[in-house]
Amino acid sequence: MSFSPMNRRGALRTVAALGGGGLWGGAWAQADKAAWPARPVRLVVPYNAGGATDAVARVIAEVLSKRIAQPVVVDNKGGAGGILGTDTVAKAQPDGHTLLLSLSTSMLINQFLYTKLPYNPQKDLTLLSQVATAPIVLAVNPSVPAGNMKELLAYIKANRGKLSYGSWGAGSQAHLSGSYMSKAMDAEMTHVAYKGESPMLQDLVGGQLQLCFASALSTKPFLDAGRLKAIGVTGRQRMAILPQVPTIHEQGVQDDAYTITGWVGMAGPAGMPAPLVEQIAAHLREVAKDAKVQERMVGAGFQLVMGSPQAFRESYQREMPVWKALVESAGAKLD
Repeated sequence: MSFSPMNRRGALRTVAALGGGGLWGGAWAQADKAAWPARPVRLVVPYNAGGATDAVARVIAEVLSKRIAQPVVVDNKGGAGGILGTDTVAKAQPDGHTLLLSLSTSMLINQFLYTKLPYNPQKDLTLLSQVATAPIVLAVNPSVPAGNMKELLAYIKANRGKLSYGSWGAGSQAHLSGSYMSKAMDAEMTHVAYKGESPMLQDLVGGQLQLCFASALSTKPFLDAGRLKAIGVTGRQRMAILPQVPTIHEQGVQDDAYTITGWVGMAGPAGMPAPLVEQIAAHLREVAKDAKVQERMVGAGFQLVMGSPQAFRESYQREMPVWKALVESAGAKLD
């Protein structure tokens, strides 16, 4: 599959899809670099204000606006699992003045979860940069007699049909990872879906659940207070916000379901000229050097990446079959 910017929205984007060396690419390369931005940039966040993704978007917008000498306005368009805001960007003009900052959920996983999507992320978006990876924590109630992954898996296997795990919604990474664990151990754990992390963690603390995967930002206060135990974190690298918690991978459990992480990424509509894509990506790499951006990322439990568009496309292609398999294994399907 390719991220060639092809779509049905007119000859302008069709010409752009012919490649950076085509007519549009050459024209752009010869144009005044000041052509972008010609007006304020709209940074769409497809989630409600106040969350970790919104906080990251706002600090990036602040630093980026200083670099480009134009306002970068964060526009929260929450709803439908990130679909509404992502679709807004997918249908925008490919001139760099409407950009998306979102999670892997809306940009990658939703295409396997939903029977119908108003956009195709592989055809209707131009990937600009993977901003950060977003590992999650496997946490358990203190009553669970396990302190590491090996002990937890043994406990789960020995208590077949007796345990429950939570998630912040059907099809979320917490659901997909928990479902995979249950099936891998033939544990028949019960999945309990919540509307958000807060009620899920409260029930985990209260003992209504035995385990769940959750964000480090939401879990850390309970870990610090001794009200929950951390078994491990996803990904291959320990988290700066929880440096004492080992990865599940380093504990010898190296299944893709635990090694893969969610991420925060930036994109624009399909059809953006290659020189414009590189120009924006170069600005973002400079934004990543700002101390305030780095501090906000770590505080939100993210690991800063801010790589090239090419690196983003390559990692997207590698991860796509893993997420598809996890969705299918969990039997998660949304209308």
